[in-house]
Amino acid sequence: MAAVEYEQWQEESAQPEEQMYEVSPDYVNLLPAPTDGFLCELEHNVYNIQFVNFKIRCLDEGNHRVVFDLGAGDLPSPPPPDVGEDACRFIRYHFGPEFLEIQNIGTTLEFTNGDYEVQNFRMIERHYFRDQLITSYDFTMPFVIPNTRNTWEMIYTKPELSEEWKEALRSSPWEARSDSFYFVDGRLIMHNRAEYNYGP
Repeated sequence: MAAVEYEQWQEESAQPEEQMYEVSPDYVNLLPAPTDGFLCELEHNVYNIQFVNFKIRCLDEGNHRVVFDLGAGDLPSPPPPDVGEDACRFIRYHFGPEFLEIQNIGTTLEFTNGDYEVQNFRMIERHYFRDQLITSYDFTMPFVIPNTRNTWEMIYTKPELSEEWKEALRSSPWEARSDSFYFVDGRLIMHNRAEYNYGP
């Protein structure tokens, strides 16, 4: 990414609010349902942040284990065909019914970045089922050095679900959805979407 492009992006972001970057952390925290599209363009990732590995672990006492490990060869399910060229930021996980019994989840996200330092790298992740918010998570990494490979550890405590809710999730593949929004100093630079299958 050339310096002139970064400077141009900074100038554009200084334009009146109605013209540029209306999507704020406060805005996404008020979304009542999952998005039907993406709230920013791929080109907004001027920091060239690339996710290179991802691991999900069960942290429940007496049941520590790896649930999903991209680096070990685990692969997500294919995205739906209508995603098209945005398939690089849309993912499907088939976790199975046992995942609903896990209470504490740990994730390890490895990523690289480009020539510019990253201040206040913030992820807001919101989970929905049938257009109803189940839970929302918010994590911040204060600073990322330019041109580095980084590891971001996050701990999730899942909400308690009734047996009725669990049965609804098990019988409704891909109806559980999430949006992950990534901000740098309050500006949205990345938006990923996901769907989940908790059936057998």
